[in-house]
Amino acid sequence: MNKIVIGMFGLALLGQANLALAQKEAKVDPTYRFTATKLNDLVHTKLDVRFDYAKRYLYGKAWITLKPHFYSTDSLTLDAKGMDIHSVAMVGAKTNKTLKFTYDKEKLRIDLGMKFDKNEKYTVYIDYTAKPNELTIKGSAAITDAKGLYFINPDGTEKGKPTQIWTQGETEASSAWFPTIDKPNQKTTSEISMTVLSKYVTLSNGKLVSQKTNQNGTRTDTWKMDQPHSPYLFMMAVGDFRITKDTYKGKELSYYLEPKYAPYAKAIFGKTPRMVSFFSQVTGVDYPWNKYAQIVVRDYVSGAMENTTATLHGESVQGTDRELLDGDRESTIAHELFHQWFGDYVTAESWSNITVNESFAAFSEIIWKQHDMGVDAADRVRYEKLNTYLASTKNGESPILVRFNYNDKEDVFDNISYPKGAVILYALKNQMGDDAFFSSLNRYLTTNAYKNGEAHQLRLAFEDVTGRDWTSYFNQWYYAGGHPILEVKYGYKDGHATIDVKQVQSENVQTFTLPLKVQLIVGNQRINQQIVINSREQQFSFPVAQAPDLIDLDVDKILVGEIRDNKTLDQYILQYTKAPSYANRIKAVQQAALKNKEEAAQRLLMLALADKDDAIRVLAIKGFNMKDEKTKEMVAATLLRLAKEDKNSGVRATALSRLAMTGDKAYLATAQQALKDRSYKVIGTAVQAINMLDPTGVNAVLAGLDIDTKDHIASQLASVYAGLGDDRYNDFYLNIINTADINKLASVVGLYASYLGKNTNPKITQSGVQAIIFNMDRTKLTAYYGQQFVALFKASADAKQKAAETASGTEKDNLLKQAEYFSAGSVEMGKK
Repeated sequence: MNKIVIGMFGLALLGQANLALAQKEAKVDPTYRFTATKLNDLVHTKLDVRFDYAKRYLYGKAWITLKPHFYSTDSLTLDAKGMDIHSVAMVGAKTNKTLKFTYDKEKLRIDLGMKFDKNEKYTVYIDYTAKPNELTIKGSAAITDAKGLYFINPDGTEKGKPTQIWTQGETEASSAWFPTIDKPNQKTTSEISMTVLSKYVTLSNGKLVSQKTNQNGTRTDTWKMDQPHSPYLFMMAVGDFRITKDTYKGKELSYYLEPKYAPYAKAIFGKTPRMVSFFSQVTGVDYPWNKYAQIVVRDYVSGAMENTTATLHGESVQGTDRELLDGDRESTIAHELFHQWFGDYVTAESWSNITVNESFAAFSEIIWKQHDMGVDAADRVRYEKLNTYLASTKNGESPILVRFNYNDKEDVFDNISYPKGAVILYALKNQMGDDAFFSSLNRYLTTNAYKNGEAHQLRLAFEDVTGRDWTSYFNQWYYAGGHPILEVKYGYKDGHATIDVKQVQSENVQTFTLPLKVQLIVGNQRINQQIVINSREQQFSFPVAQAPDLIDLDVDKILVGEIRDNKTLDQYILQYTKAPSYANRIKAVQQAALKNKEEAAQRLLMLALADKDDAIRVLAIKGFNMKDEKTKEMVAATLLRLAKEDKNSGVRATALSRLAMTGDKAYLATAQQALKDRSYKVIGTAVQAINMLDPTGVNAVLAGLDIDTKDHIASQLASVYAGLGDDRYNDFYLNIINTADINKLASVVGLYASYLGKNTNPKITQSGVQAIIFNMDRTKLTAYYGQQFVALFKASADAKQKAAETASGTEKDNLLKQAEYFSAGSVEMGKK
């Protein structure tokens, strides 16, 4: 599972980035979350389904083969959410025998009519109707809905949106469309037959073994999986898709896309064969399934889902060649593919142990990037993951990675299981060495193939391969929470370089044991040392002839935590040039940006404008104070060149934006020229730049943009319109607000609120506030930003109330009405 990515006010956040603190501070249910008890084991699941688009129903027949796990049993309990159960029978050699059952809309309890012993198989037949749209099951921040089966535009009434059907099983939503034991520690082979309109394409797990044309304009496709997998990994998809095919060692790799995006299938997914080869190599387990398909659907409720042999992606992964200029979703593609080993081939036995699925998938993004683009690119991914985790914590406190206590199973899909878990794995790889690490992964996978795993089994695999006891590492990072915050002071006294370290994380957080590498740079000499930090306060001393120019603590940047040190600006500059790891470079540039009035800082920022990494170039550009004339004179020519020539669209856009901030109309021609750039990001920035440099000319620019471009720069247009506040732009916002998914809504809704604050029409205020509240609820965005909008609406109400004090007549009446609507919206949002 790859989580939703949310952006708002120009800030990009992982779906759970602002939730870890809330989880930590909320009272956690002390109930111990046991791994589900196995009374019966699934063996084989055969489904025959057809769809009622008008009613949003699935009519299903299920043949479920099981056996007692160990103890004899005469009963069976299945998960079946919100269904109509028409009949239940025991399948016999000649005829079926009707069985007695009770059903409470969640659990189907069946009296088997006789006792079955261990290893004695039996098959139950169930005729049922699934009604997913009538379920009231809530989703979560990571997975925004949990009804299992989704009808997208089933009546064909939504213009521009295809009619589709797809499923989402994780965590336990497969039982909303077929009866099963919906737990991750169950494994079953499967056969799924789908009867669909002949014009549609289908996809499911395993191999397409038959297609039967029916006389009523439908076709029945049957997909078969001969290897066992967990029920939450079952999937179906139906719709108008074009299929592009690749291969890996004779196995089919296929990409299912809407017709518009089919020509770009190889641009989107083209690295998949290399990824399969690389992951097969590093795990020592050749891709274990008979095919691998990737399909992109509309209105998906999360980021992506690693269904066995058939990953389902949300629409953000697809793009035209122009759209891909502004960024791809390669990390998501790698993440979901690695799940075919860690998650599907070996599956977490419980949601408490989701780290053995998700941490590995997040870790795969790092190792793939290194394989494909080199060490520096991988170090950037590591740095970003670490800081995504850190941003969601306070005082070093965070939940435990393996959590046997939680309020809801969905809670574990967070920044602990994903980015923190990934960097913990990378640090372990660094400690034991690549060969030992990947050999251990092979041991874990082969020992538990087609079965379930947990963190202890992972530890045992590491110990079996290395001959070392890794209990302390797992106790520290897997079974205890938080991270270290190191307060560090560097010194030199009596011929010794010193490092004073204090662990200043909260007293509620453990004291960590941290083996780290240190490098002392003295002139042209580099002195490497190993230290172990294992108490709250320590000093390390190294004999050296003169004071080091720089001490680089944690050379490999494996610390899963924070360092706060006393480096000077000169030392940060030296760090950038003499110890140029990605983390060292970006931290040096951050410090230079904070001290951008100093000439030395400006020289470092100038140097960083040519950094090999685009994120560091962007950071350097933003570090200059372009309102200062001397700074502008020094850097403007370089920014102008970057705005025109840099290979990265984000750098070009940022450089143009900073030039526009000067207010110098000399850059208007550059902004106008940027309207011809192929990158939508650059074009959007150009519109904003023109609005800043020549506001009177922006309407002509807007009128000259084609519909396709306007659709792609909605957030930038929203920014421009917010400053204008004109009534005529309200429909632009509403067209987005009322139809957007969570990501697109997040990129615009804050700007719409700003627009409403600028606008003077009470009717627009009233309808706009209600549209924001309704659609934030619809997309679950309230969970992220509800409190911000409580404050935002209140501030707007106060501003309108204050403006009314000096107004009169109709203007005053309108302002008071607007204040009333904003105030009511604040109260209503506060109740969410």
